[in-house]
Amino acid sequence: MTTTDAAGRAPRGSRGDKTAALAGLSDDEIARRTAPSGKATDAGRGNGARRWAWFLLALILALFTIFPLFWMLTSAFKPADEVTNGSLIPAKPTFDNFVYVFTQVPFLRYLFNSFFVSAIVTIVSLWLHSMAAYSLARLKFRGRDTIFVLMFSTMLITLPAIIVPLFLVVRQLGMLDSYLGLIVPALFNAFGIFMLRQFYLSIPNELEEAAHVDGASYWKIYWRIILPLSRPVLAALAVFFFLANWNAFIWPLTIIADQNLTVVQVGISSFQQQYASNFNYVLAAATVAAVPTLVIFFIFQRQIVESIKTSGLK
Repeated sequence: MTTTDAAGRAPRGSRGDKTAALAGLSDDEIARRTAPSGKATDAGRGNGARRWAWFLLALILALFTIFPLFWMLTSAFKPADEVTNGSLIPAKPTFDNFVYVFTQVPFLRYLFNSFFVSAIVTIVSLWLHSMAAYSLARLKFRGRDTIFVLMFSTMLITLPAIIVPLFLVVRQLGMLDSYLGLIVPALFNAFGIFMLRQFYLSIPNELEEAAHVDGASYWKIYWRIILPLSRPVLAALAVFFFLANWNAFIWPLTIIADQNLTVVQVGISSFQQQYASNFNYVLAAATVAAVPTLVIFFIFQRQIVESIKTSGLK
């Protein structure tokens, strides 16, 4: 009970008045009002300085990341004698480098091969990986966890470690110098199964239980409930799979000898060998090869961020 003075008023600065005045304020505002003025000012200045420091650090890292791309783009428009002169902006911009790339070299064929292989691998992998992840996350059967551990352990093995036995298997199956040789080995990736499984584990069980009560089968639940909820993470995986296969170099270089099946990264590598003194052609080809990756990233960047949250419902 609050004490009052002779006039029946509560003394100024009483605990009840302070509590009422602070009611409804945020924690930061309460801390600012209750802290001594000098300390609050010092804390605010310190937080502002830290924010500016982090901003400057992020700006420096962004510039270091963007500068090579910007240099590649500007150098693609330079004549051969300007590429190595140290200037950033071309003095005499020209489109002759791009004209040469598309007229004197089968670069469109290289782009088509990379796009075809990347698109097929992405679509088929998402379908197979989503089914495998759903079974490992939501179905109960003997050996499920063991299968997942064995599958997950393959992420520790890099391609150079298995490229020789993989080459022998592909040769034995007669898939050298073919689209199948480029597509089939790239379909199986434990990363996609792991990411989708973790996403499916976050989906509430009540959704499946309600579907079971309505008589839905596992396939119907997967097709009607799980896949629609998986759109953000599937979109992110689509970007990862497409870019990984678009930038593939070691495996296509190992099994492809036919120029009609050459992918874009192997084609650019042959540019570097054939036009070692003409970096303007190499940079023009690299710029063209980088455009699809940048477009795909900017289109699906929102889905990538949403997939990191790994939440089934919003």
